[in-house]
Amino acid sequence: MEGYLGIDVGSVSTNLVIINRENRIIASVYTRTMGRPIEAVQRGMVELNQQLDCEIEIKGAGTTGSARYLTAAMVGADVVKNEITAHAVAAINVIPEVKTVIEIGGQDSKIILLQNKVVVDFAMNTVCAAGTGSFLDHQSARLGVPIEKFGELALKAKNGVQIAGRCSVFAESDMIHKQQMGYCLEEIVYGLCEALVRNYLNNLSKGKEILSPVVFQGGVAANAGMKRAFEEALNVEIIIPPFFNVMGAIGAAILAKEQTEFQPATNFRGFSVSDLEYKTSSFVCAGCSNTCEVVKIQVENETLARWGGRCGKWEVASEKSLNVTCKPAN
Repeated sequence: MEGYLGIDVGSVSTNLVIINRENRIIASVYTRTMGRPIEAVQRGMVELNQQLDCEIEIKGAGTTGSARYLTAAMVGADVVKNEITAHAVAAINVIPEVKTVIEIGGQDSKIILLQNKVVVDFAMNTVCAAGTGSFLDHQSARLGVPIEKFGELALKAKNGVQIAGRCSVFAESDMIHKQQMGYCLEEIVYGLCEALVRNYLNNLSKGKEILSPVVFQGGVAANAGMKRAFEEALNVEIIIPPFFNVMGAIGAAILAKEQTEFQPATNFRGFSVSDLEYKTSSFVCAGCSNTCEVVKIQVENETLARWGGRCGKWEVASEKSLNVTCKPAN
């Protein structure tokens, strides 16, 4: 069987999928990055391979996420795309007529607007935890409630208590105050979901028209309370796809399939990359006033890739052919 690999490495989770030519999921892995993207990808590759019940020939591989260039160098990706493109492609695959994509992960969130399967606008929140999944994680720890139980409790609440959600610090103070006032746990939990939705809409969707169909993806979509809060705030149905937590990886796999149709062979290095020892390092280039920080990844003393420079010299040239004026700063 032929398959296509997609890998999405973010700050919180690392997701891997294999799809067939009809874009159906053959295997998928959702694991924690834990600040070690290389180890997370290697661990995910092992788990992914173990799920396969027949021999799969990987015809193409794609990467996305904040560590997409690092991952591409590791596995030999055929295509590297940003998260906006990958999530949009995955959403279109599930709901071809989708017009709005809501994506909330552990440490960032996105809104993507589409018309006729084309991205026409988007916005991202990468600077404040109050609009991301870590907001609920932090408050769940304070309440002593497992985050997996948040959705169940939120659905039991008749109404949510008003909680300030523009800042995680203020939200915790406000939540403690509401506890002292005697509000029940279900109302507080749902109030936190509503606070996250308000923060998301105020920061990302201001000036943007949210049209149906609306697809909600990312790890936070597992929280049924968030779905309810979005539906009440927007007065539209929120669609959660079956593989909502690995949609970025699905999009990368679909893009890899499209890319490899125009090339003779894939660059994929094989599942044996899980057994190799990778080394990453960085240096500051003194070639000009930009003083770019260039990242390098090596395996068995061989340089696989470099990235981070604005001019591209380090990315495309070998160490022997580099101009002497473009060298690492001491």
